[in-house]
Amino acid sequence: MNKFVSVVIPNYNGSKTIGKCLEAVLSSSYDRYEVIVVDDASSDNSVDLIMRFPCRLIRFDRHAGSSRARNAGARESTGEIIFFIDADCIVAKDTLSLVQKAFAGRDGVVVGGSYTQLPHDNSFFSAFQSVFINYSELKRKEPDYIASHAMAIEKRDFDKSGGFPEQFLPIIEDVEFSHRLRRLGYKLLMEPDILVRHIFNFTFWRSLRNAFRKSRYWTMYSLGQKDVLTDSGTASIELKVNVLSHFLIMLSFLLYAFFQAGIFIILPIPVSAFNIYLNKNLIGAFHRAKGTFFAMTASLYYFLIYPLAVGAGSLTGMVQYYKSPRQEKSRT
Repeated sequence: MNKFVSVVIPNYNGSKTIGKCLEAVLSSSYDRYEVIVVDDASSDNSVDLIMRFPCRLIRFDRHAGSSRARNAGARESTGEIIFFIDADCIVAKDTLSLVQKAFAGRDGVVVGGSYTQLPHDNSFFSAFQSVFINYSELKRKEPDYIASHAMAIEKRDFDKSGGFPEQFLPIIEDVEFSHRLRRLGYKLLMEPDILVRHIFNFTFWRSLRNAFRKSRYWTMYSLGQKDVLTDSGTASIELKVNVLSHFLIMLSFLLYAFFQAGIFIILPIPVSAFNIYLNKNLIGAFHRAKGTFFAMTASLYYFLIYPLAVGAGSLTGMVQYYKSPRQEKSRT
């Protein structure tokens, strides 16, 4: 018999997306599932929208964070498999079937998926982000982490794990959870057919703000784990080399302005060539997603502008990490 799946969705002021999310998951072709939404003390009309759908609703009296919301939903779940998604994600009709199928004949595994190559809102910056995440997270069958926007784990294993960290950084709690699960002996597996369509609604500034915030907290966490150079999903070696290359090129131009030495004007050429070569598969992903013009513009954004936000976030994270008390570092 197919296993019963509990879909757990944390929600915080998600009124613009939670309706689409619930409409999609409740249209599943799979017939053995429940949907649990944990509202994290939203101040918008999220709860009114959620109550229109046949799902279980857990309400917090005060804002507690997505980790606590996911843990609360998991505790109340009755399924054999828990499937975590976000309130701004849209599943396909067969997604839950694919989740159930992924556990057939497997024990001690955590199964993950990613975003679809193209998002629900097909603006340039949303498409850039979706392609970038899809490519980065699906590169390896056994990834460094599994993102909570498409994470499946057996209920018994989740209960043993201790759940998502509730005293932690504001984001990337799924990275910490994944690493802890792996240390406990669980195997992380990526299933490329398990995809959710994300609603980004990204503008230029929202894209850069997201890059800054993610890199800030990821740097703090990575310094604490001593794995800064790890090829870890969206915190990939390609992205890290891209940021380093960008700042080396800027430094070369600055040094040339001061010293007028030819080496400083020549150095950017091999640095750029190596950076482009290392990121050639991502460029290919841009092209497969939306063609030549999108690949060109997305690549220019990735190579020339995106590293500024990622680099600034990384520097901010480094400063914050080294200035923080030892007890706070231990929590990262």
